[in-house]
Amino acid sequence: GEVGSKGDVGHIGKMGPIGAQESSVIGDDSAHIKHLVFNHLGTTCDCGRYRKVIGQMDVNLGKLRNTVKFVKKIMLGLTESDEHYYLLVKEAKRFKEASMNCELRGGILAMPTNIDSNRLIADYVSQSGLTRVYIGVQAKNTDTLTVCAYLTYRHRFETNHNASCVELLSTGTWSHVECDMAMFFICEFPKSRIRG
Repeated sequence: GEVGSKGDVGHIGKMGPIGAQESSVIGDDSAHIKHLVFNHLGTTCDCGRYRKVIGQMDVNLGKLRNTVKFVKKIMLGLTESDEHYYLLVKEAKRFKEASMNCELRGGILAMPTNIDSNRLIADYVSQSGLTRVYIGVQAKNTDTLTVCAYLTYRHRFETNHNASCVELLSTGTWSHVECDMAMFFICEFPKSRIRG
């Protein structure tokens, strides 16, 4: 009979065993380079299959990132800045108990150090339907705070000379408050400890 038309190229077989490692060539480096180049010509790659797998992994990774964001934001109630995660704890505690509670969770009482973090935390408080929370600022006496951040906010700071702890109002204003008063608080966690 007649010879039929040429068919498609079949599947590429398994890669053969790796050969013995070549000892270094002393003297003629050009021969060594030619040997390496020509021995690896003709090696084929079934990259299409791997591209598909990697593409699907990218899709799955995107879905996983979105799920983690959902869990952090909705289920755990976290909000975040570039450097920190913030968790609003809706358990009324005194200042020292609130501070210890944050430490047990692996963080500290939230301490806004710039206008952006102050606004972020104030918005978080407001969106949660609250009006005030403890923050990690405490006055040593009625006039001096333990952090330099006070200088940034002194125009927003309401003074009560009988109190030594500080609350953050949902408006972004700071106010002195009695340390033995029980209220909700916000914990701050550095992003270097938590990934996701």
